[in-house]
Amino acid sequence: MAGSSHGHTPAAWTGVIIAFIGFCVAGAFMVMAQPVGFWAGMAITLLGAVVGGIMRMMGLGQPKHVHPVHQVADKRQPAGVEG
Repeated sequence: MAGSSHGHTPAAWTGVIIAFIGFCVAGAFMVMAQPVGFWAGMAITLLGAVVGGIMRMMGLGQPKHVHPVHQVADKRQPAGVEG
């Protein structure tokens, strides 16, 4: 994934950090047997996805035309290979 800059954007970092905090909160409250705290942590996790998506729409994510999936494959042979 090094060639695609996968996850190297402010939107990705922010969404993942918020989701990670949500998982930590949910996990801690699950161990403490507190269902309300667990669901609050799950809400924080979903908030991370929402914030990351909004930031991507604001232009802080990876543009689609940069991602290798959206590029046309190069039909040339690698160096040293005869076809």
